[in-house]
Amino acid sequence: MKLLRLARILTIGLRFGLEEFFLGHERVRPLRWLVRTTLFWRTLSEPRGVRLRRALEALGPIFVKFGQMLSTRRDLVPLDIADELAQLQDRVPPFPSNEAIATLEAAYKKPLSEVFAEFDATPVASASVAQVHFARLYDGTAVAVKVLRPGIAPVIAHDVSLLYAAAGLVEKLFADGRRLRPREVVAEFEKHLEDELDLMREAANCSQLRRNFKDSPLLLVPAVYWDYCDHDVMVMDRMEGIPVSRIERLRESGVDIPKLAATGVEIFFTQVFRDGFFHADMHPGNILVRAGSEQYIALDFGIMGTLTEVDKQYLARNFLAFFQRDYKAVALAHLESGWVPADTRIDELEAAVRAVCEPVFDRPLKDISFGRVLLQLFQASRRFNVEIQPQLVLLQKTLLNIEGLGRQLDPELDLWKTAKPFLERWMNEQMGWRALVKNLQTEAPKWAALLPQLPRLAHQALNENRLAQLETGLTLMLRQQQTHNRWLGAIAGLLAVLSVAILYFNLR
Repeated sequence: MKLLRLARILTIGLRFGLEEFFLGHERVRPLRWLVRTTLFWRTLSEPRGVRLRRALEALGPIFVKFGQMLSTRRDLVPLDIADELAQLQDRVPPFPSNEAIATLEAAYKKPLSEVFAEFDATPVASASVAQVHFARLYDGTAVAVKVLRPGIAPVIAHDVSLLYAAAGLVEKLFADGRRLRPREVVAEFEKHLEDELDLMREAANCSQLRRNFKDSPLLLVPAVYWDYCDHDVMVMDRMEGIPVSRIERLRESGVDIPKLAATGVEIFFTQVFRDGFFHADMHPGNILVRAGSEQYIALDFGIMGTLTEVDKQYLARNFLAFFQRDYKAVALAHLESGWVPADTRIDELEAAVRAVCEPVFDRPLKDISFGRVLLQLFQASRRFNVEIQPQLVLLQKTLLNIEGLGRQLDPELDLWKTAKPFLERWMNEQMGWRALVKNLQTEAPKWAALLPQLPRLAHQALNENRLAQLETGLTLMLRQQQTHNRWLGAIAGLLAVLSVAILYFNLR
């Protein structure tokens, strides 16, 4: 199956003429000419961006998601390609409506007319693994119904198996393969894809995020209607808003665009550092804005990231050290977290980080190429054997999405200056007197339960004869050793008798 899927990928790539992306260098142009001559029957009149988008759509959801990410990186991808790939965010070709209705009736075990008072068979949005229809409940509530694509799970399973095969080749063929831990990265990606294929999990993610931002002026999250949800179906509030990528419409409605960009940064850092639970698929197709306000509306909760307290502390220390240009603190954080070997020279790592990050500061976002910064950081990490942390892969992906979104909204946005006050306040709450009060409040119930037991526990500890327990253990060990010695002696005696017998018969 892997070979068949690989053959399909190569066939689709050649059909849409994608070899020009890989055979454009002067040294391999003759090979590109050979391919075009051999496949003379192809019609390649469409622009390269259109052909790339159509190829990704034909290859399936994992490739569509890759295209979605590329569409937000206009500093790395040519504008004609980025504009075309942006259509993958909410304009993936839908599957037939009769299949969606069949999925719904199978989930509800009754005709659709008995479930919804109204149901629009024409989907309003179609994504890589599901599509959305508008409907109305019998109590008059306007809802959005998300339906999983039929037969999508086997396709994803085949693509993930290919990713594992590719990860194995990376480990074997490249010097940095093991350090990059590609198999663990693929496993993390697979876990989140499995979550995305279960709409009950997505509904739970939506409910959690809504609870985290209840009554927040920053972010609006739809309510979930659990009685209508199933593995293949999710029903939630119908949300009305302007797509975040329609900047002119936002301006016409009275939205303050620079404030909107800063609000997006604050939402991200709030999710990461306050909650440790963040939306990890924040491309423009999943975000709306309420008309006339700077309040975001979140959609599509299939991929959510989580961070432990240790992860949050590490990230906050690094962010603050970067903002303060304290590169020694960055190096020490890497060393103390175990990301670099214990014998790493701090001064050399500090100098390498300074060389990469110092040019970034005091410049607007439009003048910063984070792609180049990431490449230089990768080169530095290779030199110091930094281990890639799979649990932070989603966070890195989300940071790229946030940067792309910020670049579209306000090229003059200073990401560092916007985020620094929030992180300083969060660190103060984690390490200052507020953190002490919070920890006391958290631990108080445990202390209340433990304090009445202390006298009894102390009495038991004092009455225990630890020496007697030690003597009993030693006696048991001696008995076991004596038993082993007897067995060894018997075996040795038997071997001696056999040796004498063999010698005797040989002499005869």
